[in-house]
Amino acid sequence: MKLKIAVLSGDGIGPEIVTQALEVTKTVCKKFGHELTFKEAFVGAVAIDALGDPYPPETHALCLESDAVLFGAIGSPKYDNNPSAKVRPEQGLLAMRQKLGLYANIRPVTVFPSLIHKSPLRSDLIDGADFMCIRELTGGIYFGRPQGRSEDGKTAYDTCVYTVEEIERIVRLAYDYAVKRRKKLTVVDKANVLCTSRLWRQVAQQIEKEYPEVETEYMFVDNAAMQIVQWPKRFDVIVTENMFGDILTDEASVITGSLGMLPSASIGVRTSVFEPVHGSYPQAAGKNIANPLATVLSAALMFEYAFDLQEEGKLIRDAVDASLKAGVTTEDIAEAGKGRKTSEVGRWIVDYIKNN
Repeated sequence: MKLKIAVLSGDGIGPEIVTQALEVTKTVCKKFGHELTFKEAFVGAVAIDALGDPYPPETHALCLESDAVLFGAIGSPKYDNNPSAKVRPEQGLLAMRQKLGLYANIRPVTVFPSLIHKSPLRSDLIDGADFMCIRELTGGIYFGRPQGRSEDGKTAYDTCVYTVEEIERIVRLAYDYAVKRRKKLTVVDKANVLCTSRLWRQVAQQIEKEYPEVETEYMFVDNAAMQIVQWPKRFDVIVTENMFGDILTDEASVITGSLGMLPSASIGVRTSVFEPVHGSYPQAAGKNIANPLATVLSAALMFEYAFDLQEEGKLIRDAVDASLKAGVTTEDIAEAGKGRKTSEVGRWIVDYIKNN
């Protein structure tokens, strides 16, 4: 099979972790006889520095002609809290989502047995937790118009906007995933307060009739936030709007014990982007200490969801699980004094894939 991917390392630790995920991808392709081609491009702060644009036309063109995008992270202290900055790295991420039509962010939340002790929650609450958050990515308050401030600067406003078509698209996707998993879907909204949430619930209730084999429940976002902490094993697939999804997925990520372990996929109209949940972690950039496993697991998602290569994705997951059991991990999840370098962890996983 021919696989054509765009590689956008981005900022901070992005280049280090993406390098490891790319090596894993190369190794898997060689083992299974796939033909891999890839090209790299700028995005984020490095793109601003090089080309004056956080998501340059050249990068967009590469993404459009690729089957999938392997993405690192965006963000730089140079632009944080800098009121004089005319353009920010994060604008590149929003532009990429809009221009590629990345309408759904998928974040699996899986607890690895060997990391249960790292979670802030009791082991009996999280042992066996395995659910998927599906966040709408191109609508809502982040993109709604009008937004701005009054002339005197004393009033600010944002607008939350959703259409029936946007809601239908994401809810159907969520049902499709629920059918393939444990056949339970939780639709999260704030329908007791917000008009957009009432539209979400109305549309979801119509689509629910098409999936009688799936158990559907509706939950207010504040209750969902509480339930994720109190009883994470009750969830299978969660679907929600943009801002609620942003908050809930970050909350959910903590229960696994490490933000550095969580992959994600952004499903698009034109192509799909696979990236770790964590940010650019500039303090660790260049030190070879960043955890590459979330990015490696994002590569597994890429094989599974962009190319429908399930065996390849499973081998990567098996390799990651084996590395955890063997204690070959970076300092953020290793026992005190036993942390390995980013490149060492990547090399261990590559060797595992070669030999298994």
